[in-house]
Amino acid sequence: MTLTLSKVELKVKYISFSADKRCIGSLNMYELVVEKTFAGAHNLRGYDGDCEKLHGHNWKVEVTLKAEKLNELGMVIDFKIVKKKLEEILSHFDHSYLNELGEFKQENPTTENVSKVIYNNLSAQLPPEIFVAKVKTWESEKCAAAYYV
Repeated sequence: MTLTLSKVELKVKYISFSADKRCIGSLNMYELVVEKTFAGAHNLRGYDGDCEKLHGHNWKVEVTLKAEKLNELGMVIDFKIVKKKLEEILSHFDHSYLNELGEFKQENPTTENVSKVIYNNLSAQLPPEIFVAKVKTWESEKCAAAYYV
C-alpha cells in the first residue's frame, strides 16, 4: 500500500507474526548501533524515596538506527557522523543538573524521558531514509529504559 500526502510518500509493508512468534512477510532492514556516555545529575520530583534527592549517574546511551537501503559506499550512514551527532546532543546533558534544562522543567528527567528527548533530537537530524529505531538509556549497569515508535 502506498499513501501519498502532499510531497511525502509513505510506503507500508505488511509484516505479521505467527502464533509461535515467527516473522511472516518481508521487511528488509539494516541496523546500526552506536553507544555514547555522559555524566549528569537529577532528582525525581514527587518520587517517594531516595531518587527524590539529588543524585547522579554515568549514563550510557545506545542508539539504534535503521534503513532499508545502503548508501553508495555500502553503509547505512558513517559511524563517525552518528557519533558526532549523538555527542552534540549529549553534550547538552553532560555534567549538568538535568532538572534545570528546558526539556525537564515540567517533566521529570526519568531515564524514560531522557531516552525520548534524545530520540526526538537525533530523529530531527537524520536524512529521511534513516530512522531512529530505538534509544536505550542506561542509568546503571543493570537498569535501562528505551523509547521507540
